[in-house]
Amino acid sequence: MSATPHQPTVTEREARQVAEAAREQGWQKPSFAKELFLGRFRLDLIHPHPLPAAEDTLRGEEFLAKLRDFCETKIDSARIEREARIPDETITGLKELGALGMKIDTKYGGLGLTQVYYNKALALVGSVNPALGALLSAHQSIGVPQPLKLFGTQEQRDTFLPRCARTDISAFLLTEPDVGSDPARLATTAVRDGDDYVLDGVKLWTTNGVVADLLVVMARVPKSEEGKGGITAFVVEAASEGVTVENRNAFMGLRGLENGVTRFHRVRVPAANRIGPEGAGLKIALTTLNTGRLSLPAMCAGAGKWCLKIAREWTSVREQWGKPVALHEAVGSKISFIAATTFALEAVLDLSSQMADENRNDIRIEAALAKLYGSEMACLMADELVQIRGGRGFETAASLAARGERAVPAEQVLRDLRINRIFEGSTEIMHLLIAREAVDAHLSVAGDLIDPDKSLSEKAKAGANAGVFYAKWLPKLVAGAGQLPRSYNEFHHDVDLSTHLRYVERNARKLARSTFYAMSRWQGRMETKQGFLGRIVDIGAELFAMSAACVRAELLRTQGDHGREAYQLADAFCRQSRIRVEELFGRLWTNTDDVDRKVVKGVLSGTYTWLEEGVLDPSGDGPWIADATPGASTRENVHRPIR
Repeated sequence: MSATPHQPTVTEREARQVAEAAREQGWQKPSFAKELFLGRFRLDLIHPHPLPAAEDTLRGEEFLAKLRDFCETKIDSARIEREARIPDETITGLKELGALGMKIDTKYGGLGLTQVYYNKALALVGSVNPALGALLSAHQSIGVPQPLKLFGTQEQRDTFLPRCARTDISAFLLTEPDVGSDPARLATTAVRDGDDYVLDGVKLWTTNGVVADLLVVMARVPKSEEGKGGITAFVVEAASEGVTVENRNAFMGLRGLENGVTRFHRVRVPAANRIGPEGAGLKIALTTLNTGRLSLPAMCAGAGKWCLKIAREWTSVREQWGKPVALHEAVGSKISFIAATTFALEAVLDLSSQMADENRNDIRIEAALAKLYGSEMACLMADELVQIRGGRGFETAASLAARGERAVPAEQVLRDLRINRIFEGSTEIMHLLIAREAVDAHLSVAGDLIDPDKSLSEKAKAGANAGVFYAKWLPKLVAGAGQLPRSYNEFHHDVDLSTHLRYVERNARKLARSTFYAMSRWQGRMETKQGFLGRIVDIGAELFAMSAACVRAELLRTQGDHGREAYQLADAFCRQSRIRVEELFGRLWTNTDDVDRKVVKGVLSGTYTWLEEGVLDPSGDGPWIADATPGASTRENVHRPIR
């Protein structure tokens, strides 16, 4: 599609350069997942499992008790689904409880919860109604509080954080009607004018945007004598003149979500509201998401717990052919999958969150893997629950209640969870993002070899550096602790988990060898092999989840807290995961990627249009992408701040 007149025309190479410049460069802290992709199983980075401080646990548990009481007595999930809106009094009650400030420091009026307890709170609220979890997450994980905590000035923190802690809802605005995961084409502009910037543009899918008081807006600043320009982050008052919420969007799930289209027309934003320097917007966004992404797997883990509860209760009373359906193997395998996967998701979440709190490790890959794996597996669990419930799984809770049965919203949960595979980086984008980090060490030493723009002398230098690196690295991929029968023996009790950790160690080396072989084979074309890269990342995600599950089981055993049962669940999960890993390894080299590309070219060229005959398209008229030309709004402002 050609660019509209106001939209930058960007080549593929330029787009990649923008994304690359926004990445965090270098690794100042160790990373378990990064080492895993390099074939080094650094169990010492995650075991013994890190634990929160006693005072953090006390503060967190006290708030969870209050939040649980509020959720049980003050939230009507059926009403939210029925009216497609969270009642104002519910949001007001959450404000009074301090839920807007869970992650904000107490000196600004927040609760100062750790990442671990923030995620537990989101899982709890999200289990009642996922739209509520999305509201709180969008406000604190990617809205105003987190970027100001990381990059804001002291004056900005003093000004905005007390508001965000108790009264003001915030939103994050990056996506535009024709700009998704390619921010190099960002069209919203912010032009310097004295002590202000003048903001113009249209933002799409602004979660919380309909009710927000404060906005984080990403806009392109033109280069000038005063600054270098580039994509820049601003805090914008939602009530500013020229800000119009033109539409409240509706979706297949999350029916209470206050998500809209926001237009900016000559909106004056004080320069003091700029977060960081000009051009730092994407880096700020990506860094914010390093921990912000953990909010989604928190709600996915919570959904898994609910799916397990319903599956257990339903299959123990529903009988077919003389016995409960849970005892029929076809159903029982689904229950086992839900139970084992829920245990693993919580293990991944708690481990990543505690590492984020300790700040000893770089968790950018761990958080991304948690988001990717959690969103995919939660959808599978919800789908299996619908299947277990049969026709009742497809029936709405309201319909079930109307005919006298328990109002179980299984189909709603399936609809609500589906967005998590798209939110905050789609699965496909997460594959590419994680793959880029996973091959960072290779590109650092050999990137110039496959860069067509590099000179022969630069390539020669890169070749020499690569030779030194690989001479040391490759021999270490041949053998390791995974081949020694007594390795990780501290995980061998009534149930033996040491065998799974040896499997992880062996297959981490196999994964690294596969990545190296692929880079040698495809070199500069490696970035186009998205199917291969996706499978590499999925293998890494499974190995990470297996590691986390075993470490969590050992923690619970040492604490005397369901240790035996935890070992059983970890063992079941690892056995299920190993089957998936073997399939993924097989599909690295035996797949339909080449033929798929041929079919896609045929589809796009119209070769198979005859296959579309015999149906009618019920879609309405209109452009595929709405016009986002800057200018004054012609629509009613549906912005409704909650006070």
